[in-house]
Amino acid sequence: MKLKSVEKPKKNAIKGFRVLENECIWMKAGVVNFKLCDNNFNCFHCAFDKGMQKTMHSKKPADHEKPVIHWSEALKKKYHGPDRPCRHALTGRVHAPKICTANYECYHCAYDQLLDEMDTPGIGKMPHYTLSAGYRVADGYYYHPGHSWIRFEHSGRVRLGLDDFSARLFGIADTIDLPPLGMDLKQTQAGFSIIRNSLRADFLSPISGTVLALNHQAIKAPKICHADPYYEGWLMMIAPHAPRRNLKALYFGNDSVQWIEKETARLFALLGPEYEKLAATGGRPIDDVFGALPEIGWEKLTRTFLHT
Repeated sequence: MKLKSVEKPKKNAIKGFRVLENECIWMKAGVVNFKLCDNNFNCFHCAFDKGMQKTMHSKKPADHEKPVIHWSEALKKKYHGPDRPCRHALTGRVHAPKICTANYECYHCAYDQLLDEMDTPGIGKMPHYTLSAGYRVADGYYYHPGHSWIRFEHSGRVRLGLDDFSARLFGIADTIDLPPLGMDLKQTQAGFSIIRNSLRADFLSPISGTVLALNHQAIKAPKICHADPYYEGWLMMIAPHAPRRNLKALYFGNDSVQWIEKETARLFALLGPEYEKLAATGGRPIDDVFGALPEIGWEKLTRTFLHT
């Protein structure tokens, strides 16, 4: 099915790969006759893109209609071989020729990630903390019972990471395993993992949404997440799907503080009577529980506190 639209103005000239008007990628692919981008190339938050995706799957076309295909499939048919132009060059987002090396699968393209990171809002001010049983609880953050957090940004996007309790519980990870860009996460399913000594801990996603950006600094140096899990050690940026419904399962404000106190009591009970006395006297939490007490068992810690 070819969508009807107004005719393309003659002034939309093309020089090489560069488009002098910001043509939507659906237009450049030939799926629609005319559409200019009015969303700063942010397809994840584009109402038109969502509408096109819905149209693709809504109904079967009549015999005289052509089916609506995704822009990436249309571009694969339009351009062949190693000289396929990058979609950002086609739409005019970048002003120099750029070849696509990912077969229009932008969700795992490093260049696409770089452009999105340039448009991603800065991390903002460092949060204020409330101490709960010696653990930092960042003000204004929402906490999942599986020890991950989210913070809403001014753009409506959500920043995500692991909390101070889990950072100290598992210690410094060797590897942080994050989902690819464009992947849809669900609140009831594993969203990311940390790996230490070949042992994996899966964290449930605190919110449902689409992955927009990853913190590559944290991926390269996981110790950042241990030292500063709420600020420099954030992990992902998410476009939330149903934030209000998801928030019902999360802790916020004083509830977060009380929850961490209960989690600390559970941890000391797991460690034994000696540590229960330490908790009662207000002793400082152990900075690396698994590293100091590996006999407690990695699987027991993940099963008890991550709910996976």
